[in-house]
Amino acid sequence: MLSTEPPPGITCWQTEEKMDDLRAQIVGGTETPYEGGLFSLEIKVPERYPFEPPKIRFLTPIYHPNIDTSGRICHDALKLPPKGAWKPSLNISTVLTSIQLLMAEPNPDDPLMADISSEFKYNKQLFTEKAKKWTQEHAVQKNMGVVDGNKENTPDQKASSRKREAFSVQQHVEEPAKKTCL
Repeated sequence: MLSTEPPPGITCWQTEEKMDDLRAQIVGGTETPYEGGLFSLEIKVPERYPFEPPKIRFLTPIYHPNIDTSGRICHDALKLPPKGAWKPSLNISTVLTSIQLLMAEPNPDDPLMADISSEFKYNKQLFTEKAKKWTQEHAVQKNMGVVDGNKENTPDQKASSRKREAFSVQQHVEEPAKKTCL
């Protein structure tokens, strides 16, 4: 269903022939700092799915209080109870839609990146400028041929991964404080 009737602004596909390794792309929402960006995600489906949530992370760098520089996402729907809200009635489509919503409406009260969260709360203009800049640098250029049919463009994904690693090393001095997403 996800590949035939995806939610608006979201695409998802299998990598090679592995049923448990998926890729997704989310289009940045209009009137958000992510507008015009195309964000790639990696989805690992656990053996116990749907009784366990999928492991999802951003491959495209994104400046967001609930997403760290490794692409990990702090979201209740990605965690099992009692600390999380995952339940077997949820599916990958609904989780991707909730991540798309999280992009549009960050949750600064449950941050993964404390400094970005503080900026979002107390200096929203600066947060918006930085998020737009990251989107322009990392997500807008990816609009050119990232997806070819139903296969991922592997060199582009590798470049994105290298770019993320290089950016993480480059930014380690200025990197906002991280908080473990529990």
